[in-house]
Amino acid sequence: MSDEQHQNLAIIGHVDHGKSTLVGRLLYETGSVPEHVIEQHKEEAEEKGKGGFEFAYVMDNLAEERERGVTIDIAHQEFTTDTYDFTIVDCPGHRDFVKNMITGASQADNAVLVVAADDGVQPQTQEHVFLARTLGIGELIVAVNKMDLVDYNESDYKQTVEEVKELLNQVRFNTDDAEFIPISAFEGDNIAEASDNTGWYDGEILLEALNNLPAPEPPTDAPLRLPIQDVYTISGIGTVPVGRVETGILNTGDNVSFQPSDVAGEVKTVEMHHEEVPKAEPGDNVGFNVRGVGKDDIRRGDVCGPADDPPSVAETFQAQIVVMQHPSVITEGYTPVFHAHTAQVACTVESIDKKIDPSSGEVAEENPDFIQNGDAAVVTIRPQKPLSIEPSGEIPELGSFAIRDMGQTIAAGKVLSVNER
Repeated sequence: MSDEQHQNLAIIGHVDHGKSTLVGRLLYETGSVPEHVIEQHKEEAEEKGKGGFEFAYVMDNLAEERERGVTIDIAHQEFTTDTYDFTIVDCPGHRDFVKNMITGASQADNAVLVVAADDGVQPQTQEHVFLARTLGIGELIVAVNKMDLVDYNESDYKQTVEEVKELLNQVRFNTDDAEFIPISAFEGDNIAEASDNTGWYDGEILLEALNNLPAPEPPTDAPLRLPIQDVYTISGIGTVPVGRVETGILNTGDNVSFQPSDVAGEVKTVEMHHEEVPKAEPGDNVGFNVRGVGKDDIRRGDVCGPADDPPSVAETFQAQIVVMQHPSVITEGYTPVFHAHTAQVACTVESIDKKIDPSSGEVAEENPDFIQNGDAAVVTIRPQKPLSIEPSGEIPELGSFAIRDMGQTIAAGKVLSVNER
C-alpha cells in the first residue's frame, strides 16, 4: 500500500451496463493487473468466442462465470490513483450490494453509477441509486458507458444524463454532488486519458474525478464507540476486552462505560500489536485493560464509550429497512436475529410504520399489514434483550444492521432514532 488515503468505492448500476468491464479497465489502466494476465484472458476469451471481454475477465475469475458471461461473486479489488488507494466493492447483484453495503467493513464512501448510453435508466439503476442514498453514499460519479455503441453521439449522452438527473432528484440525491462522464470501458475512452471521440466533452475524465473525490473524514470527533469482540483474562494484567475502535479516541486514563452491561472503570493500558500505546483511533484493533471491570461483567456485543457520554441502549428503535430475500411476508411480531456491530440479538418487529417506494423514496403506504421482497419500509423494533445501537444520522458506524433468519440475510437497514431504555 502507498501512503495514499484509502477509499471504498462501490460500482453500481444495472446488470449488463458494463460494470465488470469498467472495473477491469480501471485495474488495467492503473497498473493493478499485469499485462500478461490481460493477454492470457484475451486468448481465453477469443477461444470461447467472446473476444473483447478480456477486461471483464480480469474481474470474473471464476470459470463458471466465464461460461455464463456474468459476474456472480463479489470481488474485492484494489487500485491506486495519485490521491487514493481504492478498494472496489463490486456489486453484481442487488442482494450482494445491500449485504456488502451494510456489513460495515465494505461500507462504501462513494460510488460510480454505470449507465449504458444505449439503454438508459433501468429498474436496477433506480434501486441501486435508492439504496446508495439510503445507505449513506456521499458522492456519485455517473459513468455514461458504451458511448462507442452510440457512435459517441453527444445528444445520446445528454439524454442519458437528463434521465439520471431526474432519477437522482426523485430520491433527493443532490445532483450538484454528481459528476457525469461519457466513457467507453470497452474501448477505454475518458478513463485514463481524454478521448478524441468525445471532442464535445471538456469535463474531467474518470480517473481525475476519482482523484477529486472528497476524502472520507476519520470519525475521530465523534464520541468513542468501541464494540467488544471478545473478553480475555491475561495473567499479570487481568481482564482484557478486545475490539475495533469505530469512532472517537480511546486514551489511557479515560473513564469508560460498557453498555448494555452497564459497568464502568478507568482504562489502565491500551495495547495494539502486542505493544502498549497511549491511545487508539478509528480503525485500530486493540486490547485494553479497565480497572474495576471483571471478565464476567462484560461480553461480546457490548459497546465501550465515555462514562459521561455512554453508548445508548435501545428499549425500541425506529429503522428504515430493505427486504432482500424472505420466503413469504414480514408482519408485526416477526422476531429474526439482528446483527449490529458485534452484537447478535433477537428483535421483534413491533410495528410496520410505512412502506417506501424504492424508486422514489416517497411514502407508498402508511401502516401496511405486511412487507415482502423488494420492499423498503420504516419499522419500529423491540430488542428481546438489551442492545446498544445508535441513530445512523449521529454515529453511522453503529447505526446499520443486517437481519438474518433461516441461515440467510433477509433484510438490512439503518437506525433512524433510538428510544432509550
